Amino acid sequence: MADANGTSRQLAYRVGVSAKQVERWLSNADLTPHARNRADACRALGVNEEMLWSKAVQGRVKTGNDKELVRSYPYRSACPSPVWTELIERASEELFFAGYTNYFFWTQVPHFADTIRRKSEDGCRVRFLLGNPEGEVTRQREQIEDVALSVSTRIRITLEHLDRLGPLERVETRFSAPLDAINHVSLSVFQFDSEALVTPHLARLVGHDSPLLHLRRQSDGGMFDRFAEHAEELWDRAERPIT
Repeated sequence: MADANGTSRQLAYRVGVSAKQVERWLSNADLTPHARNRADACRALGVNEEMLWSKAVQGRVKTGNDKELVRSYPYRSACPSPVWTELIERASEELFFAGYTNYFFWTQVPHFADTIRRKSEDGCRVRFLLGNPEGEVTRQREQIEDVALSVSTRIRITLEHLDRLGPLERVETRFSAPLDAINHVSLSVFQFDSEALVTPHLARLVGHDSPLLHLRRQSDGGMFDRFAEHAEELWDRAERPIT
């Protein structure tokens, strides 16, 4: 806190807790804040979590099949917005947005269009795999969701944003093939170099109400590779939009 020129009251304000709660963290080394508060405090102070709460980090070390699972969220909307922004910013080689609409990026990630343009110009490959707004699976999904902002509308909004970017050498867009659409609409894979955010869509729920997994690649054939291969297979059979 001294290095950051801050007080306990200022830190409490940035984390969203009481100053008394921060004082308890300072006075009791065995007290471990909730994960969200830990992450917010570390971000505010510019340090990593292991420096402040090493026991919590050690307790998360995984050695089995789940070692690539960084964190899970019961809802996609529960994942803090900075997580998406930081993953996009850190990526230098591969950004693969294989959500069915990819609509929320344009509304929830600050300066998303400018970032995509900059990443492309810096040599990063950027891909958008979308559902076909005219497809039968899209129509069926609209009936299931029954929301005002329909699936096809969300896809077209993404296409409009991409069109405004103009022709960029390393930005590619495709529609999933008709036979793959049902597999695409039921699972979104967002890849950022060796990390990914994956959302399996549940029944009638829209994307932000479905669970989300944050994965980081550790070895061949792990969870990251399984989901990445799924998205690549859809991409290889996908169709380019008619312009």
